[in-house]
Amino acid sequence: MGAVKLTFLGCGDAFGSGGRFQSCIFGKSGNANFLIDCGASSLIAIRQNSIIHDDIEAILVTNFHGDHFGGLPYFLVDAQLNKKRTRDLTIAGPPGLGRKLTEVMEGTFPRSSVVKMRFALNIEELQPGAGLSIGNLRVTAFPAAHPPQDPHIHLRIECGGKVIVYSGDTEWTEALERMCADADLFIAESYFFDKQIRYHLDYVTLSQKIRKIGADRVVVMHMSEEMLARTSKSIFECATDGMLIEI
Repeated sequence: MGAVKLTFLGCGDAFGSGGRFQSCIFGKSGNANFLIDCGASSLIAIRQNSIIHDDIEAILVTNFHGDHFGGLPYFLVDAQLNKKRTRDLTIAGPPGLGRKLTEVMEGTFPRSSVVKMRFALNIEELQPGAGLSIGNLRVTAFPAAHPPQDPHIHLRIECGGKVIVYSGDTEWTEALERMCADADLFIAESYFFDKQIRYHLDYVTLSQKIRKIGADRVVVMHMSEEMLARTSKSIFECATDGMLIEI
């Protein structure tokens, strides 16, 4: 099937802890190229890593918070005005994605949501528990435990014969155990080291739960300053901006 390469364009939290870009991961295989999340700083990170705009076929988002979703207006306006993109693009995310995308486009660049694009923009709302095929990707969403005002999801991505599970922002959920049973890679939030707060996952909880996880490899990201100061204690790989891994 061949390898899948993942570049952590941004692995930071909402507040720029450690001077890191916000959540955005570029996945590339022989038959599919995609982004996982697109935080507000993502276009800068894409440029710094020399990612070709048209190489990105799909953007998969886990929630509508700015550090996971806020880069989409910049990405789309850049596609239209600067890159003259013509290749189709699919954006997939939680229920309500179409409405939220319009709101953030209008809030950032008024009237940008009604401009006729040079390319086909396909919006796919991922229903929890249901799978969706996007080209050569197979994506399944599961409910995450984050503030209930908007839906938040975990993602299970099947690509090039590999399985990637991404927690997004969440407390621990039993769904993560099921999703990771045969995963080649689990990308998990580790916001704090041992401080447990509602709606977020900490390192100690993750390390205790790992015995129940069948994932071959675990990488943690979305770390606060407190967690970044203690990464030397981590048994997991800790993401850095620009880090490239292969599965």
